Amino acid sequence: MQKLFTAGQIGNVKIKNRIFMAPMGITGESDGSYNLSGINYFEARAKGGAGLIITGANIASTKYEDRPCNELSGFHQVERLAMLIERCHAYDAKVCVQLTPGLGRMVFTDPFTPPYSASECQSFWFPELKCKPLSVEDIHYLTDKVGYSATLAKAAGADCVEVHAYGGYLLDQFHSTLWNKRTDAYGGSLENRLRFTLEIVEAIRKNCGKDFPIIVKFTARHGVEGGRELPEGVEMARIFEAAGVDALHVDVGCYEAWYKAITTVYSDFAHQADAFTAVKNAVKLPVLGHGKLFDPALAEQLLADNRLDYIGLAHELLADPDWPNKVKEGRTYDITPCIGCNECLYAGFSGKHYYCAVNPLCYAEKDYQLPRPCPKLQRSVLVVGGGPGGMEAALAAADRGFAVELWEKSDKLGGNLWAAGLPTFKHDVVRLIDYMRTQISSRCITVRLNHEATAEEIIAGGFDKVILAAGSDAIMPPIPGIENAVVSSDVLTGKVKAGKNVVVVGGGLVGCEAAAYLKESAEKVTIVEMLPDILLTVAHSRNNDQHLRDMLAERKVGVVTNARVTNIAKDSLTYEQNGQSQTIACDQVVVAAGYRSNNALESALEGKVSDLTVVGDAVAPRKILTAIHEAYHAIRVMQ
Repeated sequence: MQKLFTAGQIGNVKIKNRIFMAPMGITGESDGSYNLSGINYFEARAKGGAGLIITGANIASTKYEDRPCNELSGFHQVERLAMLIERCHAYDAKVCVQLTPGLGRMVFTDPFTPPYSASECQSFWFPELKCKPLSVEDIHYLTDKVGYSATLAKAAGADCVEVHAYGGYLLDQFHSTLWNKRTDAYGGSLENRLRFTLEIVEAIRKNCGKDFPIIVKFTARHGVEGGRELPEGVEMARIFEAAGVDALHVDVGCYEAWYKAITTVYSDFAHQADAFTAVKNAVKLPVLGHGKLFDPALAEQLLADNRLDYIGLAHELLADPDWPNKVKEGRTYDITPCIGCNECLYAGFSGKHYYCAVNPLCYAEKDYQLPRPCPKLQRSVLVVGGGPGGMEAALAAADRGFAVELWEKSDKLGGNLWAAGLPTFKHDVVRLIDYMRTQISSRCITVRLNHEATAEEIIAGGFDKVILAAGSDAIMPPIPGIENAVVSSDVLTGKVKAGKNVVVVGGGLVGCEAAAYLKESAEKVTIVEMLPDILLTVAHSRNNDQHLRDMLAERKVGVVTNARVTNIAKDSLTYEQNGQSQTIACDQVVVAAGYRSNNALESALEGKVSDLTVVGDAVAPRKILTAIHEAYHAIRVMQ
């Protein structure tokens, strides 16, 4: 990794390597300043080896909208920011503070007050609200406030600042004719539409001096009808360069195509490469980019090919803060992979702090550490089930110094992750299986495959702790002719060959993913769903939802909703919709009707073992996050 770990420079700031933590919002104190959990969170990524840390957006004023994340509008907020920067500097990581005048039509916290924007346009999260245009006086006020906010960042010890001008947020609303219909000096030509951002750059220069580096993060391509196309994005880059900014941070997408901005499990590697490459070829400034670049070899190749100057990692650094150090040391097998589930994003937009499905320590770096191993307190732990919860429990118990056995009834570890991860567009989940199995093999854990646990054997074992992580089994509903159908997991794992004309019963997450996968080989695939729409029962981030829906549409998967299946024959499926019976000819019916907990051992063991905990799908079929977190904490709190 010759290029990845060479030093770089932005303005007069030297950066020890070419890896930066991309900006992500976090929670803060009630006054908008950073809290201690947030400071520990950033410190962990600096300790992990990132050369540059870019904070999430710090709003310069709440005059026009609620605070979205952190706020940097007054001197009292400098103290905590300074603490954050000082701790990151201890690991030779530079800190860039991202500043924003606001979110505009993207305000997601207030469903009652029309937000401000460049022009009258629709609020994204609350479509019934029409945005109010900012006046010229409002624009000048916000410009001055961002300039002042930059002085506060500099006073706190920041190495540079980044202007938050991307992703369909307020400044990008001014940049784009999609939302900017103004006829004054801030609308019309591209130069006019960029005026607000350029005046902010000017205000920062005036307040902080010509030697204080400024990065502008902007969207080079929206990827939606009527949005910005790449040629205009390249022209914007040239204008920013002429304005004297020190680096450009290139982004793609907006909330109407959120998955083009924020990677999902369905995303291709380097899916923003066309945009940052085009900008790199057009300017002489350092270019920062991201978009699923966490494969070390890919990151190195992009740098070697001069397609960008700095590799951005966002959610991957939530999954594993030590990615840079592990890559530098050649320990890529030890990297916890991001699986693109966006549970982090879903939590943030639900009013919580960031969570990471595969890293229970995310945003709890000091609070949730495992107790140090103590030989005098060694315990024996049995884990039943080798899915994600079972593997996590076994790893945590081994790391606490306990004697651990892991029993799995099948011939391999992974559980239902295999069905989830084997579709071609979900191999990030297989990477998680590979990682966890590698970690299991590196610990002193006794693994017994092809071993179905019985209550009698468990009780006889005399274990100090028993973790039941037996997962869940697919439901086959009592539909006449159900014996003619196959369960989705058997098709996804290749146990059953896919048909050419397939009907999928169930439009939840599993059914939709199965349908998208089956269409790669089938001539026709149709989803039949009881509810008024697909994915209604799924609690996941909107960008994942958008991406999956678009994938189904692109692959021309048929969807029938409000339909109750009444019969399955060898060559057809019959359903009732609006009181009418309809029949679809097919050569295969695949059932994705949900899962049922495999928890039969719980009642047989209650009161008969010294300490029993049920985790993951064995409690109720849920998510990878719940399985891993429940398992980790069950071991963490053991006395």
